[in-house]
Amino acid sequence: MVHADEACLGNGRDGANPGGAGGLVETAAVGGAITRHDFFLAEPDTTNNRMAIRSAIAALELVGARADQPPITFVSDSEYLVKGISLWMPAWRRRDFRNVKNVDLWQELLDLEAGRDITWRWVRGHAAHPKNEYADHLATRAARDQAVSDGLVESGFEAWLGAQRAKGKYLDYDPDGDLRGDP
Repeated sequence: MVHADEACLGNGRDGANPGGAGGLVETAAVGGAITRHDFFLAEPDTTNNRMAIRSAIAALELVGARADQPPITFVSDSEYLVKGISLWMPAWRRRDFRNVKNVDLWQELLDLEAGRDITWRWVRGHAAHPKNEYADHLATRAARDQAVSDGLVESGFEAWLGAQRAKGKYLDYDPDGDLRGDP
């Protein structure tokens, strides 16, 4: 499972708009062990929409293209990304991507998606969904610092969640529930 988010500081203003994307990659092994890794990337002048697509590209590149690739659930608060890849793409292809922005990134994402079992799921942003909030934290920090993880790195999710709980947030949240299929 991948939880990803994007950030663009000053989106729509004149001048450069630094952006970032970040994600939490979780895998559940046979026997129930869960591993978590993070990734984050940045661009000096971009848009939220471009960074949303870049978050998906980065995640699929980092997860790899193994023949035994398990199904992936990709969770994002970007309606542009989720609807674009799962609803609008057939019409865009029929029209040869006429009047579609970010064609270069959409085509790169399509190449990476080919042959994979991916479920694209939208969640409302900034609605107290801990993993989306954590991905937002990664993306915003990457945009601000123009930081890049250069691959999957050890996750800071548990420490972040602990700090949030110390503030009284997410006290009843089970971070492993969605990986077990709990509602």
